[in-house]
Amino acid sequence: MVATCLHLAGFVCSFIGWIGVVVATATNDWVVTCGYTITTCRKMDELGSKGLWADCVMATGLYHCKPLVDILILPGYVQACRALMIAASVLGLPAIFLLITVLPCIRMGHEPGAAKYRRSQLGGILIILLAMCGVVATIWFPVCAHRETTIMSFGYSLYTGWIGSALCLFGGCVIVCCSGDAQTFGENRFYYGSGSSSPTHAKSAHV
Repeated sequence: MVATCLHLAGFVCSFIGWIGVVVATATNDWVVTCGYTITTCRKMDELGSKGLWADCVMATGLYHCKPLVDILILPGYVQACRALMIAASVLGLPAIFLLITVLPCIRMGHEPGAAKYRRSQLGGILIILLAMCGVVATIWFPVCAHRETTIMSFGYSLYTGWIGSALCLFGGCVIVCCSGDAQTFGENRFYYGSGSSSPTHAKSAHV
């Protein structure tokens, strides 16, 4: 029972974390930058927003973005962070699918517990890889962006990526390390025979 609850908790954390990583990948408010000194930017009320896909200018009554479409002239860290975040988003699809198929409420015929256990472990490992891609990208990007310009603050996209990656790392570790073994996934399940409501007539079936 404890292993089942831990598995469900790991799945929920992983799913929410993956959604956060996808949101961080799709949005553009990673860091808030300043082209001048911080004091000048505050007086002029003119700030910049830098992300994976566009550079934006934020001023009073103005919000203009320039898409970063020319791959050949993009800094290497932007391209690398793009690739890492896209890889993280894509890895989440098979990982979540595998974890859904091993939930206690899902039963696929007379499948042995060892098969469900292997799928659970594979899904957990994919979630951990997803998290590591997200962690590297969300740390690498602001560090390199700070070398190009002055960073005033982090944007909501970066916070979303950090939280999502942390949840995925936690959920993946719980699934891999704490959700039981093959015997746990193959333990007896009980159902009642037709026409009988007494527990003494319960039958057991190995999954």
